[in-house]
Amino acid sequence: MTAVASPFRSYVEKNLDTLDAAPDRSVLTYGPQQLTAGELAALVRRMARALAARGVRRGQTVTLLSGNQPETLAARYAANLLGCRVNHLYNGLSAEAQAAIVRDVETAALVVAPALAARAAEVTAQAPVDSVFALGPTDSTHFTDSTHFADFTGSTDATRSTAAEDLLALAAEQSAAPFPSQARPDDICTIRHTGGTTGHPKGICSTFGQMDGARGVFSESSETPDAPPARLLVCTTLAHAAGMVADSLLREGGSAVLHDGFDPAAVLAAIERERITHLFLLPPLLYQLLDHPDATRTDLSSLRCLTYGGCAASPARLADAVRRLGPVLMQFYGQNEAGGISVLAPEDHDPDHRPELLRTAGKVLPWVEVTVRDPETGRELPAGETGEICVRSDSVMQGYWKQPALTADVLRDGWLHTGDLGHLDDAGYLTIADRLKDLIVVVGGHVYTSELEDLLNSHPQVRQSAVFGVPDADRMERVHAAVVPTPDASPTAADLTALVRARRGPMYEPAHIVFLDALPLTDAGKPDKKRLRALASADTAGHQR
Repeated sequence: MTAVASPFRSYVEKNLDTLDAAPDRSVLTYGPQQLTAGELAALVRRMARALAARGVRRGQTVTLLSGNQPETLAARYAANLLGCRVNHLYNGLSAEAQAAIVRDVETAALVVAPALAARAAEVTAQAPVDSVFALGPTDSTHFTDSTHFADFTGSTDATRSTAAEDLLALAAEQSAAPFPSQARPDDICTIRHTGGTTGHPKGICSTFGQMDGARGVFSESSETPDAPPARLLVCTTLAHAAGMVADSLLREGGSAVLHDGFDPAAVLAAIERERITHLFLLPPLLYQLLDHPDATRTDLSSLRCLTYGGCAASPARLADAVRRLGPVLMQFYGQNEAGGISVLAPEDHDPDHRPELLRTAGKVLPWVEVTVRDPETGRELPAGETGEICVRSDSVMQGYWKQPALTADVLRDGWLHTGDLGHLDDAGYLTIADRLKDLIVVVGGHVYTSELEDLLNSHPQVRQSAVFGVPDADRMERVHAAVVPTPDASPTAADLTALVRARRGPMYEPAHIVFLDALPLTDAGKPDKKRLRALASADTAGHQR
């Protein structure tokens, strides 16, 4: 008898199944606002019907310009339920950059938080869309018919903006009855843009089938059968990894507390007050949490899993975090292009017995294939040799949005060429040395920025550092470093260059070191090397004049 394939059910439908199973339990907390599972499920279905009533259809792009409020999550689920592809803008981008993305992904509907209505008017003046929906009442004066904005050619002709409709009011008129998903497995579910730390943002396409097959990496490694439901604190943007963590834990019956952004004092207080079990942070934010004076007097015993990733971490700071928080840290290494690649599990964070593992990105996930290849010849390299990390799995992107040449460059013979340099050891642990574009080519060899950052961070008077290359007047790259000292410390450039000379040799010595109160961060929370490089280039040019 021939087996009949089960009908496809999207990740949204599976999350709604979990919400429907216990409708009275609280699932989302946002300041004083509380949403139960039933209320969230109803809002998603009402929003889907409201968007459909306004002409939004499967295969169109819905772009979000919003914060971390519950309605943001509901709007994404609603658009995906309709079979739309969703693009979530980073709020930290300029209006011009946001407009370029809105135009590029062929946005049919822009969904905006009321607090960002003025920015939405700027964006739609430069990149008109068919419909604008607000997640609540907005000041209609933000959206005028004769606002003047310069476009990318320098023109200042008037551009007609689109008035925003209140999506919540529209949704309130709709039914909350079950709404069948319009999505198909091969439809594009998300278009995620890279953070732009190493160049112009690129649109990364993933299908509904890939989203449906995503494994719960963020929770499986830390859970036991009798553990109480996970309670996640979201304090980084839902447009980045925090949104995927929220999806995973909500599907498994967990709940989430939503903050608009990262504030270390507020995060510490919320962990204690809300008995937070799960948290995702980029390494720079983890350091800020540990360094805050409230950290030593806050009860953090509820934490079961603090996942970090997104950029290189300092082994010295990780060792400090483990000693202060216990065995709750988990490193996640992945890319928007590749999905998850490897995990350094909590049991591998042992600074006293296996400190060398803190320099790795952990073991490759069981469902992922990784090979390390010579970037120039493509030859597969043996264990221990550094080359480009190449990945093959069901989570690898379909390609870059409307960039076939770039897609063909990174997707070759079924393998994604990540652009990350690293090596595998005999035990299967993956170590990331650098980004190909962050590799600094100097006289005599190559400087791996993460390696130099680890060394600078090991200095007792250094809290954090970022290393990057800047070309000089002769177009030769020079090593630059931005350093954040520890409180009340005053390390000198001479101190740090002496350390580098002694431990790594003169090739690694920074040509210039600048001391900052804090590193500038991208909207995703990574050190903004693009901005640091621009500031250093401008400073160098000024000195040359």
